[in-house]
Amino acid sequence: MSTSSTVAEVVTGYADHLRSRDVSEHTARAYVADVSDFLDHAVHSTKLRRGTEGGHPSTTSGARIDLASVELDDLRSWLITLDDAGAAKSTVARKIAAVRSFFAYGVSNLGLSNNPAARLRTPKKDSRLPTVLKPQQAADLISAAEGPRTGDTDASDSAAGGATTGDTTGPTTGDTAQGDTAQGDPLDAAKRIRDAAILEMLYATAIRVSELTGLDHSDIDDRASMITVLGKGDKERRVPFGAPARRALDDWLATRDLFAGPHSGDALFLGVRGGRIGARQVRELVHRYGSDDPSAPDIGPHGLRHSAATHMLDRGADLRQIQELLGHSTMSSTQIYTQVSMQRLQDTYRRAHPRA
Repeated sequence: MSTSSTVAEVVTGYADHLRSRDVSEHTARAYVADVSDFLDHAVHSTKLRRGTEGGHPSTTSGARIDLASVELDDLRSWLITLDDAGAAKSTVARKIAAVRSFFAYGVSNLGLSNNPAARLRTPKKDSRLPTVLKPQQAADLISAAEGPRTGDTDASDSAAGGATTGDTTGPTTGDTAQGDTAQGDPLDAAKRIRDAAILEMLYATAIRVSELTGLDHSDIDDRASMITVLGKGDKERRVPFGAPARRALDDWLATRDLFAGPHSGDALFLGVRGGRIGARQVRELVHRYGSDDPSAPDIGPHGLRHSAATHMLDRGADLRQIQELLGHSTMSSTQIYTQVSMQRLQDTYRRAHPRA
């Protein structure tokens, strides 16, 4: 492929390159979207437009672009539009990483003479600390799934269940708002058992939501009370869990057959239609059960991960061990929890010490 091609050809070639490099599906999808965003910006600039005769191309994907003509100023103008749109620093940092990767690919595969994105400066991330629950609030969130509540429509399963991979066939009994809310409905009771197990496992193991939804039954080591997790960069790690999570998991596995269908496979957690539960469903159920406590901050699955790490540090866990538990590749990612723990100590001191 030459440096001058249609946007669609360039994006397809880059996506194939990422797949060949075993980049995670999540990262590849984000990078391709970021590069597509930049190329859309580029082809609509006066300098770089290579459209149909006499003007503007009918679609961005069909427009031609000469990558050799891209300069640092073009990339900077794109970043300015992102800043004007209010993009977060973390989003801008990821987009910069994406175009750096893309133009590095262009140098090695498309004959570009240089990488104009190499000189872009990555913005410093905001120093905002993660939001965490107090230990009792975490316990209350988990216990909220254990008791029936009249009028609880499980929107995450009825609306999102069919959107997850493989979750389009299988048992449908009770897969309506009326069936879900009927008192004594065994499927509704089973969903609560599943939700409680999900919440217990998220908090007990501090794993990412993508890691939880990717768990198979075979990933559980019953004897050691450990799970094998496939984390970022397809790196495996073993994570322990405690007795409450063990009991919740046993309860779920005893009722899993109510959800299982021909497409369930070995997936540990299932949606009501029999497929592997999706990340959106898990996020929605965490928010739903958390809303029972108005004094607690509204968090998602990652908030439970932050909370678990902070609570372990508060109780004397070694930072290096927390890094291993979380699957962080560098200590710098884990050190943020020392700041959270110190801030909590300062808050307690100001409230409790007579001379604070």
